[in-house]
Amino acid sequence: MKSYAIYDEDLNRTSAVGYLFYYEKSSSFIIELCDDLNEWDAPLLFQNYVKRGIYTISRDVSLMWVRERVIPSGRQNIGSILKNHKLKKYNEMSLLLLSRGKCIQDGCYIVQAEDIPEDIKERMKKNVLDCFVTEGNQLVCMFKDNTVRVVDIEKLIEKYRDISYVLKKKELMDSVKVGVGGYSILFNDSIEIQTYDLRKIGVLLPLSTKDFCNFIKKNVVDTSTACDVLQCSRQNLSYLVNERKIEPIIYGTKENLYLKGEIERVMNE
Repeated sequence: MKSYAIYDEDLNRTSAVGYLFYYEKSSSFIIELCDDLNEWDAPLLFQNYVKRGIYTISRDVSLMWVRERVIPSGRQNIGSILKNHKLKKYNEMSLLLLSRGKCIQDGCYIVQAEDIPEDIKERMKKNVLDCFVTEGNQLVCMFKDNTVRVVDIEKLIEKYRDISYVLKKKELMDSVKVGVGGYSILFNDSIEIQTYDLRKIGVLLPLSTKDFCNFIKKNVVDTSTACDVLQCSRQNLSYLVNERKIEPIIYGTKENLYLKGEIERVMNE
């Protein structure tokens, strides 16, 4: 991740109005606005967000801000422009850096950031670390601040209408994963739910992210460990699995994962 401070030379303000984060592998942008920014000093695209108390700008809106400031990919002479700037292919971040993020619409520009303000660091700690869907179509989200919340997915439909399609198909439900930087979760790599909505709707559980990690460390074993506990060979363990006397929680090409309690149950029978 690369960080850039956003300044506005039209304002009587020496500090940044926000920070642009660029995730190179996914070519994604996220903008975090500073907590002390008011709606009148915010860049035009973000004024309505600040008015509503939203200072974390979603990936798609952050990309809109960037695209306002770079040459569009459909420009007729884009090939010549890229060649003149020694760019092998079209890339928004490369073009943004060439102009320092300036455009004629406002006085904003970017400067590579050496550090990030503490208030934004604290805000980033509230992002999603991991998530999974339960059998009852509940979404369990573990956050970087060590909290865990359970989200009723149906309550997201009012704001995210496509969620109604996700609920109808198990393969879409199972496709859930954490988005770039933990700012969102994704279904099918296309339906994106923002972290602040997950925190707003989610019910806090009396468990922590560390509790889940500790459970996995103490209660999930691989094939080798399972054989050691049962004092049997891999062939014998494979026989028990084929006979459905033991059910792995994850099947792998070389190693399976098992609940330690399940292995100990079979050992004591």
